[in-house]
Amino acid sequence: MEVQEQTEEIQNETQPYQGRKHRGAETSNGGSGGGIVLGPRDSLVGKLTTEGDVRIQGTVEGELAAAGDVWIEEKSTVKANVEGRNVNVRGDLEGDLVVKDRLLLAGSGSVQGNVRVRRLAIEDGATLNGNVNMSKGEG
Repeated sequence: MEVQEQTEEIQNETQPYQGRKHRGAETSNGGSGGGIVLGPRDSLVGKLTTEGDVRIQGTVEGELAAAGDVWIEEKSTVKANVEGRNVNVRGDLEGDLVVKDRLLLAGSGSVQGNVRVRRLAIEDGATLNGNVNMSKGEG
């Protein structure tokens, strides 16, 4: 019984979340491009380009470009240049950030790098060290 529960847990962490709910939210692109979840024990070194959404709960080093939304969850560490439609930062990001629409920097989040964005929301307790360039068009 215990092995079966662990297997289901691993499958849930590694399967794309296309069309399924994850922490109470569906993929914002309607599941058309799918999504990628890097679980808390996962790490990625290199370059990732995707047409869908990305949810990071582990560690990333390199480059990340998503046509969809990017979530950098609490306790995650990202040392990469990141690009996405909407980006939510609750963990630590070290690198430049290009956001086509909205950046949410949560109270637990930290960004060390330059930001190019159209709309910006920063909660109390968040840290942002770098230059911010805001424009009315896409980030």
